[in-house]
Amino acid sequence: MEEKFNRLIFIPIAAVLFLMIGYQYVCPADSNTCYFRGDEQGLFERFSSSSSSSSGDELLYAEPEADEDAPSRITSRFNFTERDLDRHVDFNIRADDVMVFLHIQKTGGTTFGRHLVKNIQLERPCDCMPGQRKCTCHRPGKAESWLFSRFSTGWSCGLHADWTELTSCVPGVMNKRDKKSAPKSKRNFYYITMLRDPVSRYLSEWKHVQRGATWKTALHMCDGRPPTEDELPACYSGEDWTGVPLADFMNCPSNLANNRQVRMLADLSLVGCYNMSSMSELERGQVLLASAKANLRNMAFYGLTEFQRKTQYLFERTFGLRFIRAFTQINSTRAASVGISEKVRWRIEGLNALDVELYEYAKELFLRRYQYNRQRQHQEERVRRRQERQHRQRMHRTYLAELWRLGGGGGGGEEEDGEEEEEEEAKVLQVVATTEDYSSQVVRW
Repeated sequence: MEEKFNRLIFIPIAAVLFLMIGYQYVCPADSNTCYFRGDEQGLFERFSSSSSSSSGDELLYAEPEADEDAPSRITSRFNFTERDLDRHVDFNIRADDVMVFLHIQKTGGTTFGRHLVKNIQLERPCDCMPGQRKCTCHRPGKAESWLFSRFSTGWSCGLHADWTELTSCVPGVMNKRDKKSAPKSKRNFYYITMLRDPVSRYLSEWKHVQRGATWKTALHMCDGRPPTEDELPACYSGEDWTGVPLADFMNCPSNLANNRQVRMLADLSLVGCYNMSSMSELERGQVLLASAKANLRNMAFYGLTEFQRKTQYLFERTFGLRFIRAFTQINSTRAASVGISEKVRWRIEGLNALDVELYEYAKELFLRRYQYNRQRQHQEERVRRRQERQHRQRMHRTYLAELWRLGGGGGGGEEEDGEEEEEEEAKVLQVVATTEDYSSQVVRW
């Protein structure tokens, strides 16, 4: 009887010791895995500036990880809804979905375009042959393209086609390439683009033109026709504008470098395309800016040249795709090496006033989307950890029940055979070992 009593005492003590050891393994002292928190605050925390010279509300921008390109605060100027911030799309690369890259000059689009064809983890990677400019980006199991970009389909809608050109051209081009009829094949087109600080982008384009770039083969199609020479006169008389001084570059009124980002993102048919006499300059600018903001906001995704790692993160979260290598932030560009006076900077900002307004809008929306997605990711991780804890707790309860069953179900009193007792203890040890192994697997998931 005494041996039976000692065995029954040993089993609960062993169970308690196992739980203590398991808890230390699953929830080490320097970990917050098992730390339960209260309800977290919203995406942003408002605060009032103590400075009397501060205008408007500001929002704290809590950077979740070390990132030297992140500002500490976001200035609140625009009202964005949760729908504006949540840009996850159900991109189905196996179906008829197409990603369309709107490539604006001198915004880092060439680098980003290469990421799209060479740096995404895909079931069927793009086939990029050495020495060829274009890659073949087919869907898994189909000879159809899922990507419309410079490095996959070429300039099929014209050199650096804008939003007006792409939206009217891409569906027909993709149906023709894949030999599909439009009525029978309903496609989803997901437009993406890159933006850049207007002054840096403008200086970069000037340096590019100074080296001989012209983009003279661009079509600029709008409402079914290109602009006339009177509507879009050339800024130079020769073959190109090689060696142009910055002052001459700024003095050409028809220079498409001025407010290029707004023009390329807006619906130009709203303002009579390139016919400047259809409305006043002020009204034209307001319509173009409003259209560019709306199109940018409703795009599936856009990135900012100045925030490469955040651009990578938001793209991955939006499309559910992953890049193989991390993006790198390069600040030593040709534009960065150009020294200009404050007067020249003001002049450039004046020539690109619409782009300056668009970029401020785009930057705030971009950073808000980034923080919104980081918040969502933290919530998802907390849910996952809670589910893992609940699974471990169920597993421990099952183990204790089995341990108690084995300890109390032997029967036999003082006449119990010694060999039977050793066999029962071996079963207990086997359960303990199995449970510890399974617990280790759960923690690693």
